[in-house]
Amino acid sequence: MSKSLVEMAADIIQAQSATKSMTPEEIALALQSTYKALQNLQVKEQNQDDEQEVQSLALTPEKSIMKNKVVCLECGQEFKVLSPKHLESHNLDGRQYRQKYGFKLRQPLCAKALSASRKKAGKARGIPDNLKKSIAEKKGKPAAKAKPVTKRAAAKKTKEAIGEA
Repeated sequence: MSKSLVEMAADIIQAQSATKSMTPEEIALALQSTYKALQNLQVKEQNQDDEQEVQSLALTPEKSIMKNKVVCLECGQEFKVLSPKHLESHNLDGRQYRQKYGFKLRQPLCAKALSASRKKAGKARGIPDNLKKSIAEKKGKPAAKAKPVTKRAAAKKTKEAIGEA
């Protein structure tokens, strides 16, 4: 259970009076000023909480996924990726979260910049070509000839896509 403001102020003044000698009048004055300061802090904290609550309520699902962050519409926390572990804390999984807030079921729950860098790295590794080849094989059609990608070439393309080269 949390302490009341009076208890916190008393603890602060008690610690202060233990380190230096204070008269009873000084203790009373310090106790009053500390209590008022704690009250002001509490009021400011409550106002900030109210403002954050209003901001999180005003956030639409489309605006919750931004360039460098994604905001959880359940609690208002900001992440690069809304992980299954975080969604589990709200008793949801990715599918339920998407349905609840009207996202498409294939919408990635990560920041747009992260999604773009993953897409770029995948293309550099030849994933789209391999995917087309695999789909064609499943349908029984001969695959369009794609250049075979060696591990070294794939690693080089990935580094270039990330910006290391």
